[in-house]
Amino acid sequence: SRRPYLISMAGMLCVALLLASLVWPAALTAGSAGDGRRQQQQLTALPPRGWNSYDSFSWIIGEAAFLDNARIMANRLLPHGYQYAVIDFLWYRRIAAGSGVGAYGFDSMDQWGRPYPDPQRFPSGRGGGGFRPIADKVHAMGLKFGIHLMNGISTQAVNANTPILDVRTGKAYVENGRQWRARDIGLTHRTCAWMPKGFMSVNTDLGAGRAFLRSLYRQYADWGVDFVKLDCIFGADYSPKEIVTVSEILKELERPVVLSISPGTAVTPALAENITQHVDMYRVTGDDWDSWKDVRPHFDVARSFAAANKIGAPGLRGRSWPDLDMLPFGWLTDAGANQGPHRTTSLTFDEQTTQVCN
Repeated sequence: SRRPYLISMAGMLCVALLLASLVWPAALTAGSAGDGRRQQQQLTALPPRGWNSYDSFSWIIGEAAFLDNARIMANRLLPHGYQYAVIDFLWYRRIAAGSGVGAYGFDSMDQWGRPYPDPQRFPSGRGGGGFRPIADKVHAMGLKFGIHLMNGISTQAVNANTPILDVRTGKAYVENGRQWRARDIGLTHRTCAWMPKGFMSVNTDLGAGRAFLRSLYRQYADWGVDFVKLDCIFGADYSPKEIVTVSEILKELERPVVLSISPGTAVTPALAENITQHVDMYRVTGDDWDSWKDVRPHFDVARSFAAANKIGAPGLRGRSWPDLDMLPFGWLTDAGANQGPHRTTSLTFDEQTTQVCN
């Protein structure tokens, strides 16, 4: 039988107490036909809430399991304002001997060096559809669709020196009489601190660097993506130029995409001072697992951001929100495991209630 693996950006406990804040008011999402820009600015008037696959599946989730959980979410959580179903981490990586978080050479890429869903795990994307078939199914459930991204460009693309797509022409990017490639824009001295073989920053001072990022996010919008969780760009890997560039590119898109950034490590209110207006959510802690010794310090973090008036400050699509990571409830896996859900949360009922209600 199928088990609901629901955990995520928010939980189900205290629904009766929190109903007023959990239900997304119709006034914040509805509007007149000519009010599209205002609707976009109201997307994050309340914190985005939903389900993220990581705590239950690590990086190995596939299409069938994701859609099963999306259906559960639509049935049980959507009435309470939980809208975003998000595929986390390494959706482009092949499951094979030697593959994993620190591996190299297992990623699916298109001809322009952009990650592509692993066709073994996400078969509906074969033939050029990407995540569009999954996004269409998620939207048909009344939900919004999201994906996790690593910052910049993959080491695999840089080593292959792939050309860069110019979305204005549909051809390779040319500037100053020459064609630009991945090695021209990849900053090899700025690899992700916790995934150095995976991705590196892009030189956003170059037109070619901005063109690459524009081609990425235009593709995600074409796939029907509503939410991106951009990792390794904050905290220890703070890259404000890239955050601002991505934010500006998202503003260009006809489809509104919510931007959540993630550090992999902790963040202070001072670090968030000049970036919150460019994003919708920003992680302020490391990964949150089901141990009270990990959960307890998050209350102090939340207090510090509240004291700095960062809760609901102006943001990209309305307001921006400090993010304490996921609620590790329900059926889980283990951090870094190449294994799906196989155990229940270690948090007691009282600990879960305290975490979600405070």
